[in-house]
Parts: sequence; structure tokens; C-alpha cells
Amino acid sequence: MKVTNDAVDDGVTHFFSNVNDIGVTINDILQFKLLQGGMDISRFIINTTAGVGGIFDWASKIDLPKHNEDFGQTLGFWGVPSGPYLVLPFMGPSSPRDTVGLIGDLFLDPITYVSIFGGFAGAATSGGTSILDATDYRAGVMSSEKVVDEATNGDRYYFLKSSYQQHREYEIHDGNVPHEVDPLDSDESGMDDSENTGNSSKTEDKKGSGTAR
Repeated sequence: MKVTNDAVDDGVTHFFSNVNDIGVTINDILQFKLLQGGMDISRFIINTTAGVGGIFDWASKIDLPKHNEDFGQTLGFWGVPSGPYLVLPFMGPSSPRDTVGLIGDLFLDPITYVSIFGGFAGAATSGGTSILDATDYRAGVMSSEKVVDEATNGDRYYFLKSSYQQHREYEIHDGNVPHEVDPLDSDESGMDDSENTGNSSKTEDKKGSGTAR
């Protein structure tokens, strides 16, 4: 059941996405993505002004797409290992690295400082916006629940674990995930398939030469 119309829902989503662009820009810089950082700070300026505080996403209409960079990705960029898979209460799939990343993102969120330095009114405003953000996020993922349930085939935990870990690696490496050699692709002697193929060809050549004689 829908409580708000699409226009209101989009406006709420755009507002929090605009606030998030501040942290995204900082993480861009920490990962040396300076061009992308310039695009993301431009997004924030345009949407904050022309977009009336971020309610409207005008930046996307002028070829400044939304990027997603967080402190967990920054830690991964600097070589911090992910650690074991975790499921955090209310937060869902995570890892020790991404849990630390959530704390880092908290300090990159301007709403956090409204809560700290804004007194009672600031704390109330921050709490209200946090609840609204969580509600908006939950509304956004509800449509995926049925897809997940149909794809798991009874093993929901493993499906979510595998999907989360692969997605995070994809984000950290910007889609260029390093190829890991599968040990099953090599025989017991340590030679890979190409070496085996080459040796087989040499053996066949020797056999052919012997036959010709």
C-alpha cells in the first residue's frame, strides 16, 4: 500500500541523495577520483540551489550522474580486508570493514553535526530526518523482496551473502574486479591449461614425426 504519491516519494529520495553527495565527494578525494569528485560536488551545488535543497535532481538532467562512494569502499581501496560476513540488526548485510565504514560515513553526514551542535531542536530534527531516511530506504527495497525470495530457492542466507560480497567488490574496483586464478584450472603438477595444451601439441608433433619416418 502506498502512503505517499510518487512526487513526494521522489522528493524525499532526492533530498537524502543530495545530502549524501557531500560524503561521496569526500570519499572520491580519499580514493584519488578527482574528476569524479568535481562532478559530485557540482551535483550537490546545482541540486541544492536549482533543485530547492535537493528535492529535484536537476544535475542528472545535465549529465552529472549520481555516484555511490562510501567510507567502506575507501577502506577497501586502501587495502583493508573485508573480514567475515555479518548481518547487522536493522542494517542488514555487512562486514567488519563496512561496519567501520558506517561509522566513518556518520561523521561525513552533515545531519550528524546538526544533532550534535543544534541542541534539542537539532537533535529532534536529526532524529526525524534519520527515521524518514530509513523509511524511504526501506520503501525503496521492498520491491526487491519478492525477487530475492524467488531467486534463493530456500537458501536465502547464502544468496544474500554471495550477492553482497560480489557487489561490494564490484563497487570497490569500479567494475574491474581482479581475476583470481581458480586452482581447479591447473593440474596437480601446477601447470595451467595453456601449458598442458602446449605440451600435448608437442607430444602429438613427436608422434607425427615418428610415423613419418
